[in-house]
Amino acid sequence: MCDADSLVRPKKMTTAVQERNQRGIPKAPFIADVEAHIGGPDGQVEGPLKAFQDALAKYRFMDGNLGQRRASLEEKIPDIKKTLKMVEFLQERREGKGKAVDLDDDDDDLDDLDDSDKPLTTTFELNDTLYAEAELEDTDTVYLWLGANVMLSYKIPEAVELLKSKLAAAEGTLKNTIEDLEFIREQITVMEVNTARMYNWDVKRRRERREREQSSGSSLTKTKTAEG
Repeated sequence: MCDADSLVRPKKMTTAVQERNQRGIPKAPFIADVEAHIGGPDGQVEGPLKAFQDALAKYRFMDGNLGQRRASLEEKIPDIKKTLKMVEFLQERREGKGKAVDLDDDDDDLDDLDDSDKPLTTTFELNDTLYAEAELEDTDTVYLWLGANVMLSYKIPEAVELLKSKLAAAEGTLKNTIEDLEFIREQITVMEVNTARMYNWDVKRRRERREREQSSGSSLTKTKTAEG
């Protein structure tokens, strides 16, 4: 992560402990006293203003990257949930969960039990708008896409455990990403306020200097007129 604080801290100031969030993103310091920050009433603002712009650019770069990560996770998590739900369904069907049959049940229940042994008819997606019908026979193995054109076979219990761990990790990462986005946007606001305050301070300083010069010039003219 970039060190935005080092960009806005005056060189003459003693280095302080830098505040960061839990993922190491630096907190932007609020410049309460612009004059002290630039080193006095005659300090230059060009350097600090450029540093503010550099810090803003880095925060916005991080904001863009995290925004892309958030979008990717929000697309990925529903897919994991859907896959996990399907594998759990196959596991329950294989283990007979949800279809427990009492030994004293009537013949209809026995017929239902026989039906549960028949292949499962379902549809699977070929592309975004095309589906095909298939029959799923009883199996203890499923194949999972791991990304990068890699598919591996897993026993159903292993697949369930793997998918649950991936889902938990993805949801945790999404939570952290949202927190980081909120934190970064707060820092962007702080840096924008710092920039505006320093620019306005410089405008005011220039105006006061111009007024003093005009006042001094007017006083000098009156003195020469009086002497003449």
